Amino acid sequence: RTDGTQARLAPAGDGVSAAAEALTEGQIVAVKGIGGFHLACRADDESAVAALRARKHREDKPFALMVATTLLARRLVRLGELESALLCGPERPIVLLRRLGDAPVAPSVAPSALELGVMLPYSPLHHLLFADLAEGMALVMTSGNVSDEPIAFRDADAITRLHEIADLLLVHNRPIQTRTDDSVLRVLDTPAGPRTLPLRRSRGYVPASLPLPYGAEHQILACGAELKNTFCLAKGTRAWVSHHIGDLENYETLLSFTEGIEHFKCLFGVEPEAVAHDLHPEYLSTKYAMEHATGQLIGVQHHHAHLAACLAEHGEPGSASGAVFDGAGYGLDGTVWGGELLVGDLEDFRRVGTLLPVRLPGGARAIREPWRMACAWLSLMVESEHRERAPDIPPALRGVVAEGAWLQVAQLSRTGLQSPLTTSMGRLFDAVAALCGLRVRVNYEGQAAIELEAACDPSERGSYPISLLKDGELIMIDPRETIQAVSADLQAGAALGAVASRFHAALSAATVKALVHVASVEGSELIVLSGGVFQNRRLLGAVMAGLQTAGLRVIAPERLPVGDGGISYGQAAIAARRMAVSGPAGSRCHE
Repeated sequence: RTDGTQARLAPAGDGVSAAAEALTEGQIVAVKGIGGFHLACRADDESAVAALRARKHREDKPFALMVATTLLARRLVRLGELESALLCGPERPIVLLRRLGDAPVAPSVAPSALELGVMLPYSPLHHLLFADLAEGMALVMTSGNVSDEPIAFRDADAITRLHEIADLLLVHNRPIQTRTDDSVLRVLDTPAGPRTLPLRRSRGYVPASLPLPYGAEHQILACGAELKNTFCLAKGTRAWVSHHIGDLENYETLLSFTEGIEHFKCLFGVEPEAVAHDLHPEYLSTKYAMEHATGQLIGVQHHHAHLAACLAEHGEPGSASGAVFDGAGYGLDGTVWGGELLVGDLEDFRRVGTLLPVRLPGGARAIREPWRMACAWLSLMVESEHRERAPDIPPALRGVVAEGAWLQVAQLSRTGLQSPLTTSMGRLFDAVAALCGLRVRVNYEGQAAIELEAACDPSERGSYPISLLKDGELIMIDPRETIQAVSADLQAGAALGAVASRFHAALSAATVKALVHVASVEGSELIVLSGGVFQNRRLLGAVMAGLQTAGLRVIAPERLPVGDGGISYGQAAIAARRMAVSGPAGSRCHE
């Protein structure tokens, strides 16, 4: 290790007690589980948690916790009947639960988060370890990796990769065949009662199959998206969505992706005759499809795949209207989509509405630096007033963002240089979070939006204005008035919680109004809500309630992630339907 010490393996026979003693003393232990290694430390020891963050290079993203029983979980979080059943189920997922104000956990476990991710022991070694710990002790149990890498699952790999992080490695003699992360769920309260909202479907739920409304006449591989990747194999009426692979941004994760495909092909006897992929030409999943397809290639638009995945999961073969809100997806017009109103089925779709386009100044840098999106939206408002000047730096960003950098980004927003157009709803949340001073730069995907949701005052009943415009055949959700109202409230000293709540209420109301209109025009009562932005419980709950009050039937993912983890299943469902209609010869489709 860089501090001159070495991680050690405890002698056989007393490894569990040695690990328990080390954890009690505040050390970090790599613990071998079922799908890979965890990095563990005491959850109530701030110095241990901070050391784990520093060594793992994970600055802010919340850590998961493991406790011995649901009784002990109740000391940390609010636990309802469904949440308790999920924790105790054979899948043993991580369940995100509302934290108690006096929960005895270190501040660094989940900075700025209202929830804690909690799970129960699920391997014999976990139970032995907790039997040797002091009663009631909670452990941080986070993935055994350096940030952005796949988890270590082989002993030799863990020793090589984790010795810089862990003080001790606790292993067993059962080899792990397949690298598999923990599954992550949360529960959403709806007018019809609580329902499960998966955020990551992996260990415990994979490789169980899902049905296809239209059977696959030809065997299919669907390669999924770039972020939170999964792949999917399908034949006949069954589809197998893989475990969570992760973000396909480095060689190690790509290798996990390719090895996983070969393993699933062998496991389920599938030899793909068609390969479905995202339309983005630079995604590694798309490049894999292009290089490895021996049969037909079927291109599927990102947001159509979200819509189709939800329809297929619920066994809905017909058409529906839907809102698909996320961070980014390659649009048919070459721009970055992400705030889309669609009408479609398992074969095709139409875009009937969208968020007002805005510049993404600096491209990918704007995703990492939300203040750029605040500048882009304010610059758009200045443009609409026919003024050739940069917007003023908002009060929350003064002294945090250099004036020169602000002026440069404003110039990019005006000229469009290195600034593609985007309709991303995720970037709108980023802009508001930056205006509120919550997050100038992010350390993990969705951080700004998560912190904006956490800041909401549940007692606030106000809302902001937001416009719905008509741009040709498209409904345009125009939040410029909303941004202006947010800025005015913050300038006047309004409470952060009130501003965050009013923004959520405005966007929820606009989404409901737009979808009610689309449903009326299309003569359809079925509405789909999907995309990573709908991981936001406040937004999803309000939109579902508003649509149900309007007499519409609303579905959202319940067995697959609402984010990009469900994309591959949607691609497979679309490919199966298109091939059934057109046959393999006509299936080389790119929307």
